[in-house]
Amino acid sequence: MGHGGNIYRFAQHLGCLPEQVLDFSANINPEQAVDLDCLQQVQVAPYADPDYSALKQALKTRYPQPVGVEIEVFNGDSAAIFAILRYLQPNDLVLYTPLYGEYAQIAGHLGCTLHNINRFGSVTAAVPKNSTVIFVNPATPDGRLYEMQALLTQWQATDCTIIVNESFLDFCVMDSVAEHITHYDRLYVIKSLSKFYGCAGIRIGFILAAAQAIKALIRFEPTWKLSSLDMAYMRQALANMAFIERTRQQTAYRRDLLGQALQASGLFEQIYPGQANFLLAKLVNDGDGYQLQARLAASRLLVRVCDNFTGLDKSHVRFAVKDESAIAQLASCLREIHW
Repeated sequence: MGHGGNIYRFAQHLGCLPEQVLDFSANINPEQAVDLDCLQQVQVAPYADPDYSALKQALKTRYPQPVGVEIEVFNGDSAAIFAILRYLQPNDLVLYTPLYGEYAQIAGHLGCTLHNINRFGSVTAAVPKNSTVIFVNPATPDGRLYEMQALLTQWQATDCTIIVNESFLDFCVMDSVAEHITHYDRLYVIKSLSKFYGCAGIRIGFILAAAQAIKALIRFEPTWKLSSLDMAYMRQALANMAFIERTRQQTAYRRDLLGQALQASGLFEQIYPGQANFLLAKLVNDGDGYQLQARLAASRLLVRVCDNFTGLDKSHVRFAVKDESAIAQLASCLREIHW
């Protein structure tokens, strides 16, 4: 599966309903901040606000911005990634791998020269001067959380344009690098809301950048990107501040349970320590993740094989953090597997 979360194709293959699939392939919080009842009074007849004013205000309240920093919303973080690369049109693009394949695909369409740096090897390797660097923190698919100051200093010293994707940072107790935009206006921060707030069907991501950069970026954007329903739901979710700490504590506890289940199975030679809502594991003896996926499919469990992440192969499998019941079911299924 090229991207996690395609439960529809998986269910069709199994001959079951999508809601009967236990999806460990997509890193989506199993909890939601608000109930769908909050949409009952949303007016759908008029056009949505093309400036997204109420949503942007909710985002600014949830994610305070330094002076001179502005925000633009997109139909998910994938749309934000494409928009920013299309706007920047970089000649040299540095990708810190392992990384989603989408970045390389977009770069290929734009004609960029790609430079891959293996984070597992040397994260501080030299980068070309005046290049554009993309860094995901916490990283995916391993969930490692990086201290960013040294990297930011290195990139600035070589006059790089910097894109930091913080789609999973809400699960961690660490400040955003957005505060550095005030001092370096070639820094762009991408955030997703669907992962933390458990609403993959609500497609909202956003970019934080210097005001003049946002002004230039939105010249390429359509007038209406988000629906009234999407925005109303997200405003309610952002307002639930108690959800933040509760989710962090819950995720840490469940991540530990997941790690214990993977370790106890004896199927993995390495479980990567992660700080997000997923864990990456490597099968013993370079095992085949697709064979594991097939064995788990009989129990309607879907996991993510990570061979389409640059630098990884089919022995690497990623597991999303789910609730206690789902983790217990996974643990039971893993115990029945013997290579």
